[in-house]
Amino acid sequence: RPGRRKRVRKLTMNPRPSVLLVEDNPDDEALTLRAFARNQIDCELVVARDGVEALDHLFASATPGQPPRPLPAVVLLDLKLPRIDGLEVLRRIRADSRTALMPVVVLTTSAEAIDLQQAYNLGANSFIRKPVDFERFEQMLGLFGRYWLEVNEIAEATPRKAY
Repeated sequence: RPGRRKRVRKLTMNPRPSVLLVEDNPDDEALTLRAFARNQIDCELVVARDGVEALDHLFASATPGQPPRPLPAVVLLDLKLPRIDGLEVLRRIRADSRTALMPVVVLTTSAEAIDLQQAYNLGANSFIRKPVDFERFEQMLGLFGRYWLEVNEIAEATPRKAY
């Protein structure tokens, strides 16, 4: 109709979620990348090869004067890492209010009961032992991607109040 304003609705696109893969073994990294691709998991996969790189990625600002980089939708964390091990990475993630609620899934070859217990005591959201068989590994990562990136809803971190 003449004289009537057309209403324009802005559609905001959600950016692709990112997954921080903390893995020091190049073979396991390659298998994870391959499994993500074969399962068509649509995400940005960022790789940190030790605990220091993981913490730098999470807590260092991208560029001085710029807003901090967005946090990953989920961290896929190996435990046996050089420089700073996975349990210490998890401890530091949970200690910081910016990352305290961020999902952390432990993905490890460790069969140690103490690692399982410590990971959950420190706030891991899930603990997965890496299957030896690639087909099983691929299926498991497909389930991981669908749940953590499509089904799960993430709470935004808010400053903690003292009670």
